[in-house]
Amino acid sequence: MFTLHTTGTFEQDIKKSRFIAVAGPIESEQGAKDFLAAHSDPGANHNCFAWRLGQVYRFSDDGEPSGTGGKPILQAIDGQQLDGVAVVVTRWFGGILLGSGGLIRAYGGTAAMCLRAMAKMELVARVEARVTCVFSDHALVKSRLAASGDVRIEAEAFTATGAELVVALPEAEAATIIRMITDVTAGRATVVLKD
Repeated sequence: MFTLHTTGTFEQDIKKSRFIAVAGPIESEQGAKDFLAAHSDPGANHNCFAWRLGQVYRFSDDGEPSGTGGKPILQAIDGQQLDGVAVVVTRWFGGILLGSGGLIRAYGGTAAMCLRAMAKMELVARVEARVTCVFSDHALVKSRLAASGDVRIEAEAFTATGAELVVALPEAEAATIIRMITDVTAGRATVVLKD
């Protein structure tokens, strides 16, 4: 599965109707609602949308015939193996009716072309861990974590004897990273996985 780095747009005219797709990453249902509110145009004829966040998804045809707007957009998201993504396709009617098939192709195609052109990043399953180390090992631990690639330091706090780091480790590499931190500090640093 993949997600998007940033927000992007794609625009095309189909039989005098203008279609603009805006796609971007989301992290929560509220984030999806905020994205839709920010990128829908109240002056347009229709703002069809779809978003997916894991097993949760929503879509809307916004007044277009049922199944011709939101569902094709969701299929474009799913077809490119995306998660944590919202897409709004806004239509300004140009006077020529497209029919159900034409609308499905227009909404789904505009969304798909927008998504295809955007930079994607692979979603990595992560586990949270707490790393406790003494002051003398702090710089070494941080540099080794940074060199491990996909490790994110979520929080850092200093104690009377050293530091505590809350880190997000790639699930597939967690055991290797924990062993490496223990080895480079000769067992002075402890790593505890969060339940």
